[in-house]
This record gives sequence, C-alpha cells and structure tokens, in this order.
Amino acid sequence: MRRIILLTIAIAALASAQVPKNRAPYSNEQWVRLFNGKDLTGWVPVGHEKWTVEDGTIHGQGVTKAYGYLETEKKYKDFWLSIRFKCEDDGNSGVYFHTEFKPGTVDVSSGMQFEIDRTLNHHNGGLYGDGRGWIAWPSPEYEQVLRPTDWNEFLLKVENNHMVAILNGITIIDFTDPTPKSFDGYIALQLHSGGEGNMRFKDIYVRDMSVR
Repeated sequence: MRRIILLTIAIAALASAQVPKNRAPYSNEQWVRLFNGKDLTGWVPVGHEKWTVEDGTIHGQGVTKAYGYLETEKKYKDFWLSIRFKCEDDGNSGVYFHTEFKPGTVDVSSGMQFEIDRTLNHHNGGLYGDGRGWIAWPSPEYEQVLRPTDWNEFLLKVENNHMVAILNGITIIDFTDPTPKSFDGYIALQLHSGGEGNMRFKDIYVRDMSVR
C-alpha cells in the first residue's frame, strides 16, 4: 500500500510539472517550457542590450540608448503564455507578440505588446503597437495590481483578434480588436530605450492554441 501511495504521489508530481506553476491542468492541455532556467536556448537577442541568465532567471539590462528584445526562435499565432516577471527599476518593458523586425535592426515592423511598467498610470498590461500607438489599456482600478518590487505572474491569451491579460490572478485586459493588423510572428521580451531597462523573467511556458 505504501508503495502504491508513493507511486501515486510521484505520478501527480510529474503531471503537475507539465503545466505552469499554480496553474490547474485542463483536459488535453499542452504546455511547453520556453526557458530552461540555465541558458538562452530557444531565444534570439535583437539589438545590443544585455541578456544573461542568473539564478534561474533571464536578466535583461539596458546598456545602450536603443531598444532591446529577446525573441523566441519559433513563431506563434494563437497561444497562451504564462510568465513571471520582476521590475528591477522604473524602466519600461513588455511582452511582444506577432512580432517581426526590420532585418538587422530593432525596429518593429509588425506586432503588439502587453505593456510592463511599474509606474502608476503608465497602463501596465495595456496593448500597444502595430503602428497604432495605444490600442487598449486597463481601467484605472487595475493600476495597483502589479507588485512594483516583487515577482508578478502574467497569463496572456492571444487568439485571433482577442487578447486577454491576467495579472496576479486578476483579468485586467479583455479586448477584441476590431481592426487587427498582425496575426502571426515571434514572442519577444522588451527592454525600453534610453538604457533604463532592468527586468527579470522566469517560469515561461507557452500553450500553442494553433495546434489542437
């Protein structure tokens, strides 16, 4: 009996490792780990900012006056992304999706971002990009959901023209874009221009909703 109990616990632990931390498994749900906690395998730097792996986290630091990005090797059309982040400074950041860059530059030719900014009233979690500027941002009552000096958890859902941002368990954006411009591309972590970026990311998982 004791052996059966131990085996059951081991199987449950293995199953729980297949989905993001603190995320309940759903039927037929497949999560893939995008960051192995050791190096930047599966990721490609865009620009000249500093991206390192420290203590199981991706540490992004602005060292020039330009923007910097760390993009996935694979493109994603419809997906859910679970990611934890921590703002080490006041610099602006974000999670880009459906992203393409002009060759050899940090200029975004297509794609939008879920904003990351711990400064109040800077629309953390809002949608920006595709040459349209701000597209949507959370209501003012959600401005203080972000933990400014601690780890935060984002669950980001992108399916066709429907985007959802759940921050620390609270839905702060649920937006259907009436005039979408981009539908496929890379996921990219951003560091803002001006050398202000100082961010940490970890526990990054994706569920590809285009494959069912």
